[in-house]
Amino acid sequence: MTALSPTIDLLVENRRRRARRHVFVIAILLAIMVALFAVTLSLGQSFTPPGDVIRVLLGDDVPGAAFTVGKLRLPRSVLSVLAGLAFGLGGVTFQIMLRNPLASPDIIGITSGASAAAVFAIVVLSLSGPIVSVLAVVAGLGVALLVYALSFRDGVAGTRLILVGIGISAMLESIVGYILSSAPAWNLQEAMRWLTGSVNGAQLGQALPLLLALVTFGGLLLVRTRELEALRLGDDTAAALGVKVARTRMLVIVAAVGMIASATAVTGPVAFVAFLSGPIASRVVGRNGSLLIPAALIGAILVLGGDYVGQFLLPGRYPVGVVTGALGAPYLIYQIVRANRMGGSL
Repeated sequence: MTALSPTIDLLVENRRRRARRHVFVIAILLAIMVALFAVTLSLGQSFTPPGDVIRVLLGDDVPGAAFTVGKLRLPRSVLSVLAGLAFGLGGVTFQIMLRNPLASPDIIGITSGASAAAVFAIVVLSLSGPIVSVLAVVAGLGVALLVYALSFRDGVAGTRLILVGIGISAMLESIVGYILSSAPAWNLQEAMRWLTGSVNGAQLGQALPLLLALVTFGGLLLVRTRELEALRLGDDTAAALGVKVARTRMLVIVAAVGMIASATAVTGPVAFVAFLSGPIASRVVGRNGSLLIPAALIGAILVLGGDYVGQFLLPGRYPVGVVTGALGAPYLIYQIVRANRMGGSL
């Protein structure tokens, strides 16, 4: 008993050190997100002093700043944060559950399903506003269930689900292309803006449904953190640890898809944020704890930063989806090459 005591003390100390590093990483990411949020409110085509920004946030009617900050910048930044949190958290959930960095909603057809439904609603049905968002959420959930059902055979293998998802995604993209090819000019511009992934024209009223989805579905995922961490070790190991694998996977899929579809319904499919957030979080956190919160914060940083870069730091103005797509495409190629050579897990 005495001989084991130093070993136990060392294990406890290592666990505490990992926990402290995990908290430190989360604090740093949160500070970066808050700082970036402050920059997007204060600095754009014109500079608004931080004091005026704070007064606007407190409800004061500051000449000039009340419109610039309150009506233009604040809704855009709030929506960027919420969508980024949802994309990051939903994306890393799939990657952890299926133990594959390619298992992102961008890749396996979920965002394509939401996009196809939205384009159909805009172009064919001439709908707009909240009804388009509702259809996008329902379609995202439907595609996720379809992919899950088609890939189920004595359980769900990550590789099989990814391949089925890629096939479904390709089919949906062809449907979107066909709809757009026959779209009237007045609907085409709105559909293309939606497909690109953008927070242009953001309104604070759009934030509430997304916040509710994030709290509901995100809360469910955070409650299931221990089960998700067990799934990273494989289904058999998770089952041996007492996890009800099939039920946990179904609950996690519904929650992750609900978040991704809700974010996509508001901003459109902001390319590769869900795909990038998990691997970046994995590199930053290492083996020091759950990736859920770090990946969510990284997603918010990517959307906030990508939108700011697209608006003010490039020649011309570009939607956030263009910027994140430019970042994500090379990384996707790298991950495919890496997985092909050695097999990859998050």
